[in-house]
Amino acid sequence: MSSVGQPDARLAEFVRRKRTNRMALSLSLAAMLFGLFWLAWILWTTVRLGLSGLALATFTEMTPPPNEAGGLANAIYGSLVMVATATFIGTCIGVMAGIYLAEYNPRGWLASVTRFVNDSLLSAPSIVIGLFVYVVVVARFKSFSGWAGALALALIVIPVVIRATENMLQLVPASMREAAYALGAPKWKVILGITLRAARVGVVTGVLLGMARAAGETAPLLFTALSNQFWNADMSQPMASLTVTIFKFAMSPYENWQNLAWAGVLLITAAVLALNILARVLTRNK
Repeated sequence: MSSVGQPDARLAEFVRRKRTNRMALSLSLAAMLFGLFWLAWILWTTVRLGLSGLALATFTEMTPPPNEAGGLANAIYGSLVMVATATFIGTCIGVMAGIYLAEYNPRGWLASVTRFVNDSLLSAPSIVIGLFVYVVVVARFKSFSGWAGALALALIVIPVVIRATENMLQLVPASMREAAYALGAPKWKVILGITLRAARVGVVTGVLLGMARAAGETAPLLFTALSNQFWNADMSQPMASLTVTIFKFAMSPYENWQNLAWAGVLLITAAVLALNILARVLTRNK
């Protein structure tokens, strides 16, 4: 009796597990399709409305007054300058901090405190970072500026680069370091010539992801760089940015401003998408 009942119990258990597996796969597929539906709808709306606002004047003319022709040249320039400056600052600090955490003091108290602060910055709302820079820089110097905006964006880039650099360096086999030490190479040369070179693709990927995150931020720039309707190459003065211009124009009742806002949304979406694709390609090739 027991030998007959055992196969039946196993068959029933197999059928139950198969049914549970199908149910889990169906729910997972439904969740994926639900997310893809909204993503496709958002992208389609962005492309449809963004293309209608794109023209040569969008890249060559300044932001216009209401109901007049114009473009987004000053906002595009401001975003490029501030994001590039923030990426430079964030990359230098982030890579050096990541090297310290992975190579010099991975288990010390300072490393633990640094990781805790870095994790806090990773999850901190960007508006809090913008308000912090406003209190420390803008209120003290009594002026909004592009430098303050770049500093706020750099505080967003830094934790991403630190995490990527530390993780990638930890993946480098210890045997590579030991071989270099056996040849008499000093520690700084081992880091620059061996470990950092082996992890360069992952580090560059972290930099690109940090840049993509900073490029889409609006709240920090509202508190720091503010905006500027005219062309301004002086970063010590208020500077226009694409995200703040989109926010301002999208909330307005003027049709020409709304068209430019959608054009700006399309430009930012394309730029962030290109950075993420580039990061994926670098990761896949290595």
